Amino acid sequence: MAACALAVVCTLVIACTGSPATTTPSASASGSGTAAACPAGPAVEGTPDGWNTSQQKPTRFPSVITAPSYCGTNRFLFSFLSPDNKPIGSPELKAKVAFYDLGRDPSKPVMTVDGTFIWAIEGTRGVYTAQVSFPESGVWGAEFTTSQAGAPTEATRFVFEVQPKDPTVRVGDPAPPIKTPTGADVGGDLAKISTDTHPDPRFYELSVDQALAQHKPFVLVFATPAFCTSAQCGPTLDTLKTFAKDQPGVAFIHVEPYKLQFTGGKLQPVLDAKGQLQATDQTNTWGLTSEPWIFVVSKAGVVTGSFALIASKDELQQAIAKAV
Repeated sequence: MAACALAVVCTLVIACTGSPATTTPSASASGSGTAAACPAGPAVEGTPDGWNTSQQKPTRFPSVITAPSYCGTNRFLFSFLSPDNKPIGSPELKAKVAFYDLGRDPSKPVMTVDGTFIWAIEGTRGVYTAQVSFPESGVWGAEFTTSQAGAPTEATRFVFEVQPKDPTVRVGDPAPPIKTPTGADVGGDLAKISTDTHPDPRFYELSVDQALAQHKPFVLVFATPAFCTSAQCGPTLDTLKTFAKDQPGVAFIHVEPYKLQFTGGKLQPVLDAKGQLQATDQTNTWGLTSEPWIFVVSKAGVVTGSFALIASKDELQQAIAKAV
């Protein structure tokens, strides 16, 4: 990943108009993930039957948060917006997604999954997560079906590309042994290494390389409360601080994903020549394409959980159960 501002993990509206152009699979992405690039699917010429999305007029606009998707297992994160661009994900709105390999058969879904609802920001912004596995790269289609008591069921389609190789460190990969800032590095003055206004000292006790050397399971969060334009980094970090209270045997490590310097009594970004945020070496080593991001790492140094944006308590507990 280039040393520039990460793509913000936020609600990306999927266009419900237009049609796919003639498309061939993209070149393999580079990065730290060790999963091999999977086979490429057939090219798609023009618009497959049933996938001219310009005719759609939904009242619940599907949005994809973890974009793009990659071959292999993905944590597919999505939500919905109203016609006036307001988030409408909620526990009452049920959602499922059918996925189609458009290069092979645009009429038959390869898999259908139910979305599990999570509050990204309690009572304000809700998202859905589902585990999906794409066997090949290329052009795919997704059909979102939503239902809610007292309202009609809606089905909305969109077309997207699955990329051959994920640049981010994946579940099952060894955790890169990076040096990350600790409280000891700054004499306990956490304002010099964290933009969290109420930092938990526990999150700055160990560096990643130290946790790995000690064979200690840990949760690593890349987040920047002060410079996260999605407004999600702070809530994600706060959720982890609460969750950590019930995890005495697990280390928690917070890392700022961008290059910062302490000046004028607070951390300020080190911008590039174009005035953009720059990713740190640690961020690049883990192959991040967006923020915030949470990893869970086992005492053997293997990644057991990888979560963009937010993770539910159940997701974290399942990953930690594999880590200890």
